[in-house]
Amino acid sequence: MTQSPSDQSTFVRLLPRLFRGGQAYVGVEATLSDLSSEQAATTPSNLPHSVAELLAHVNWWNAWMLEVIETGAPVPYPPHAADTWPSAQAADWDHLKAQFYMLLARIDTHAARPDLASPVNFEETIGELLADFALHTAHHFGQIISVRQAIGAWPPAGGGDSW
Repeated sequence: MTQSPSDQSTFVRLLPRLFRGGQAYVGVEATLSDLSSEQAATTPSNLPHSVAELLAHVNWWNAWMLEVIETGAPVPYPPHAADTWPSAQAADWDHLKAQFYMLLARIDTHAARPDLASPVNFEETIGELLADFALHTAHHFGQIISVRQAIGAWPPAGGGDSW
């Protein structure tokens, strides 16, 4: 299926908003704001991951997808899902946030590429990987909000959807 120019321009306009949220879901900056490193490393007793662990996982996959997109070469999937969950401690929090924003800045340059329908990773296209980047981030940022709610750290001072 080929994209029409209007389909491509709609996708190009939508992608950066999906990477960052703020319309369909609370923006990434708001979601990560006003969280101490100790709070970020806290795993609620009824949930499997801390905010820091979730962000480390998002960073792992975002870096993987960017490697595929930027090199144009297939990269095998890891043998086990557990391989994509690096450990994350309170001392890692500032680095994890900086890494997330650096990866986010790198992805922006790819949203307007004219070759979004080109395959890059086996059968996956650049556009599909960009959509996966946005959807995977949104999925786990919803979990980050749930963790923040469970530890009593939501909403952040700047506000968040909480009606």
